[in-house]
Amino acid sequence: MRARSWFPAAIPGRTVVLRPHTARNLPAFKRWYGDPEIARLTRYQEGPMRADEVERFFEARVAGGGSLALAIHLADSDRLIGTCAFSQLDGDNGSALFHITIGEPDCWGHGYGSEATALMLEHAFGVLGLHRVALAVFEYNERAIRAYRKVGFSTEGRSREAIWRGGRFWDEVQMSILEDEWRAGRERALGLVPAVEQTG
Repeated sequence: MRARSWFPAAIPGRTVVLRPHTARNLPAFKRWYGDPEIARLTRYQEGPMRADEVERFFEARVAGGGSLALAIHLADSDRLIGTCAFSQLDGDNGSALFHITIGEPDCWGHGYGSEATALMLEHAFGVLGLHRVALAVFEYNERAIRAYRKVGFSTEGRSREAIWRGGRFWDEVQMSILEDEWRAGRERALGLVPAVEQTG
């Protein structure tokens, strides 16, 4: 891994731009992770995070140097809409875990998360020299699973009935993408060429 590029000043895209977080983003984190629906999609624990929990999370996982956490801003207005990160960097084996939250519900379903994910993968494989990026997602988060598949992630396993939500158990799905898989589909994932329309 080329560590000198670990913290980029910015990663610009067509509709979003990724930048390092600042302390000014903490109130947005408190609002996002205090939301019951975002908690349902992102937390192993039942219920939203308390304000003091968000503060500790922000200090350790966002503002700290142990992971590459970037703020997701809309490119046209600079509005802060979410966060994404690589954690558990394994330089010896060229791997990392990916995390993303679009915290503003009115921004769901517009492709912002897919583009932010693609930008992070381009940074991972094109700049950091990683070989593999993995993630975990609850099986009921179908929107996120579709977005991950859209940029090239494949399902590689499941932790069966690992999450209790809504009165039943759900699987946790493990997904990953390898460098050669990313390079094979990167132009389409980054929006450089249009996706082929399926007919019939």
